[in-house]
Amino acid sequence: MRVAQKQEILEALSSLSQAHEEIKDELHRSKSILTLNKQKIQNMLSECQEFAVSLGEFIEKLEGEGHSAIESIESYCELLYEIYTELGGTDTGSINESKINKMLKKQLIKIENSVKNDIVAIREIVFLPYKASMWDSMESIYLAAREDENTRAVVVPIAYYEKNPDGSFGKMHYEIDQYPEGVEVVSYAEYSFEKEKPDAIVIHNAYDDWNFVTSIHPQFYAQNLKKYTQLLIYIPYFVIGEINADDENMVKNVEHFCFMPGIISADRVILESETVRKIYIEEYRKNAKRCGFPSEHTDRKLLEEKFVGIGSPKYDKIMMEQENGTVIPQAWMKYVVKPDGSRKKIVLYNNSIAALLKRGEDMLDKMEGIFRTFKEVQDDIALWWRPHPLIESTISSMRPKLWQEYQKIVQDYKTQDWGIYDDTAELDRAIVVADAYYGDWSSIVHLFKQTGKPIMITNKKEWLEADEREQERKSEQVK
Repeated sequence: MRVAQKQEILEALSSLSQAHEEIKDELHRSKSILTLNKQKIQNMLSECQEFAVSLGEFIEKLEGEGHSAIESIESYCELLYEIYTELGGTDTGSINESKINKMLKKQLIKIENSVKNDIVAIREIVFLPYKASMWDSMESIYLAAREDENTRAVVVPIAYYEKNPDGSFGKMHYEIDQYPEGVEVVSYAEYSFEKEKPDAIVIHNAYDDWNFVTSIHPQFYAQNLKKYTQLLIYIPYFVIGEINADDENMVKNVEHFCFMPGIISADRVILESETVRKIYIEEYRKNAKRCGFPSEHTDRKLLEEKFVGIGSPKYDKIMMEQENGTVIPQAWMKYVVKPDGSRKKIVLYNNSIAALLKRGEDMLDKMEGIFRTFKEVQDDIALWWRPHPLIESTISSMRPKLWQEYQKIVQDYKTQDWGIYDDTAELDRAIVVADAYYGDWSSIVHLFKQTGKPIMITNKKEWLEADEREQERKSEQVK
């Protein structure tokens, strides 16, 4: 039996208790006016019995025959019949409405205690990942739920779409076949939220219709999901890392993450640290006030319950992979093993969406230079290139010409076949296996820090010089 179904039964028993009070009141009124309305009271008793019988059938369907709650319901029905029969030959003066009420109440308590104590309710938690590469933001919670014998954990991957320039949905992506072995997945077409009414739903996409580049289907927007569950949980698919809540510039860089449709609708928001939690609360509260939201979105005490800083599953995944060990795919061994059988040093290279959008052609030139450098030292160092998983959908939509040029670089890299190109869903494998990180600043850097291995961010001085050149070009155009 599910938690919601058990709660429905307890609420039904509460309704019976109210019916008992109505019967008691009617008996008392009949006694005071010396006229016993037997038919009305007997009808009320019959309705209680019919209600109890249907309740017993519901419990039997879920828990099987012979359950103690069903036995208590049968005893309750027998008591109702006895009272019904006795009323048939009773005169007004001999009615003891308090005694009748106590008898009914006592039997109802037995049923309630049996439901509470003898029925183990199973919670159903549904996880709704949309990109397989972001599954690590949910995995440790899913594994813990799966180990709980009183919890049913269901993974329902959902599709997402690239958006056309006019905002309509374009190409669909559905990555249900890319989840780790051992994770049982259910197609979203086969799972009925209306029927199952899961006790909790976990999401890691908070953008809904606020994203101009991609979108999950509106069916899975947070506001719609709230119709089917009592607990909507949002976990960011990224980490922010170390941040000073008193540094206005640092806070400004992350404030847009704190107030999104999924966060607004969520009952709980799970964050990586207490510091990040405080920032989310402040920024959320500020934006909610600006938008004129009701007190439930601005009351600090309520927000302190909504936002919890207990850690990110992404960090859990890195630790788990380090403990268990990670295997490099056989097809990639040729890039990392020297002729003498020893292993080369592996450098993880990551390029971000932001750098491509901001630097455009300069970024492509930079990437080509990076690849030339690493190609020259490939005998000793293996390059493991892992681009941001949303680069295609973002750049192709916002900068089509840049995307064509970027694709050529990718194709040349693959054709030359001297380094790893990793577009799989397993980010954590690259972080654990690599000996060092080189590339753009991104949330991967915060995860890589957990390993204690060297990190080198793309030369910021070069970007400053590029900015200066851009300003000079604009000045020349003005002249």
